[in-house]
Amino acid sequence: MTVQDVSDHFNISWGTVKQMDKEYLQRYYSKPVLKGVEYIAIDEFAIQKGHHYQTVVYDLKAGRVIYIGAGRAEESLDSFWKRLIHSGARIKGVAMDMWVPYYNAVMEHLPDAQIVFDRFHIMKKMNETLDEIRRSLYRDEVDLNKRNLIKGLRWLLLKNANNLNDEYQERHRLEEALEINMPLAQSYYLKEDLGQLWLQNNRQEADQYLTSWATRAWATTIVAMRDFVKMLLGHRTGILNWFEHRISTGPLEGFNNKIKVLKRRAYGYRDMEYFNLKIYSLHESRYGLLR
Repeated sequence: MTVQDVSDHFNISWGTVKQMDKEYLQRYYSKPVLKGVEYIAIDEFAIQKGHHYQTVVYDLKAGRVIYIGAGRAEESLDSFWKRLIHSGARIKGVAMDMWVPYYNAVMEHLPDAQIVFDRFHIMKKMNETLDEIRRSLYRDEVDLNKRNLIKGLRWLLLKNANNLNDEYQERHRLEEALEINMPLAQSYYLKEDLGQLWLQNNRQEADQYLTSWATRAWATTIVAMRDFVKMLLGHRTGILNWFEHRISTGPLEGFNNKIKVLKRRAYGYRDMEYFNLKIYSLHESRYGLLR
């Protein structure tokens, strides 16, 4: 039910209903309890076009947003650290992508917590590297038929091998293209092999696997692949921490989709305080009053 629906039903002004709703949210949701929080995820979401973001901190155990800050800089989390100290909570693990400001902020304020870099963001970076290699090969290829073959490969390369559709001969088309292009084949199979990292039995095995994979990737001498290897090894500890604390930003990203729906259904919010309060209450689906 929307604010307008309530306004129409009871024949009272839209502003009055909205203010009543806001006061209710302020009373019950404006200060999420942080005591007992152990595992969090940090990410951002866009509030409008033009690179305008808000930082969100998510309690992975309770499945709720516990902090929203303006922007996505280190300072965006300042108020959260103050509240966390007063709460007495002891954070064991933090799931995040490799956004440097968040990393720096966590390292400074939660030195005893373990950072876990999200596997899906790492695979996304791998896919971006693979596509960069494909584009480079396309630009350098002089044979028209081979150029057309490489150009149409993007989605097949990025698709998980287990999801290739044999009915549309996707596997055949991919294998045909890889047979005639060694760098592309090397990069593709390295991408598939990297996904096996998180299937290792423990941290030690994963560490050995990562070293082996990085050695093979470096040996290709492909510039983009070597850049990716350097980035990957630079974040080695955070990647391997997953075997100690199996957390990810996945639940938060799913919650961010709910935020997008909330924003879309309400056609945007002019009152950002009200919007943030709606987000704090969003984990309780029974409460859904919108604009």
